[in-house]
Amino acid sequence: MLGYMISTGRGAGDRLMIAVAEGLAAKGIAVAGAVQLNVEHDPERHCHMDLHILGRDDVLRISEDRGRHARGCRLDPRGLADAVQRVETVLDEGRAGVLLINKFGKQEAEGGGFREVIGRALLDGRPVLTTVSQGSLPAFLAFADGLGVEIAPNPEAAVGWCLAALSGPPAALAV
Repeated sequence: MLGYMISTGRGAGDRLMIAVAEGLAAKGIAVAGAVQLNVEHDPERHCHMDLHILGRDDVLRISEDRGRHARGCRLDPRGLADAVQRVETVLDEGRAGVLLINKFGKQEAEGGGFREVIGRALLDGRPVLTTVSQGSLPAFLAFADGLGVEIAPNPEAAVGWCLAALSGPPAALAV
């Protein structure tokens, strides 16, 4: 059970996944995973990218401040690796019913990031929900190998899919 939502617009997927995590928590569903929090700190610089580790109170910075005029990827690979390890620890505790991953992005498309955690959760029988941008969609679909179910990009549909996935086949809630 691998659900995905196609996100469009800067930060839209992040806000969506936070709302899904909050919606599941309100229903008493324990979750593992990570949601991204973008922290604005200077109007002339990129925001900081932090990951909130679900199932823990940890918030980790995964971006590097490379200066006002820097271009290119700002991801801190050590920060991301630390986040992945902490999510694995939450999965090891065995309480989480659902895995939420903020996005299947470039790192996952290239074989890293949360890719192995997603695979592990699926093998354990846990539903997994993520967002995917149009640019990463081909790599995600290749990774999913026909297992991915597209979910309407709204919190109600996503929470409904997660609840249905916990109790049976989610096909009726697919887009």
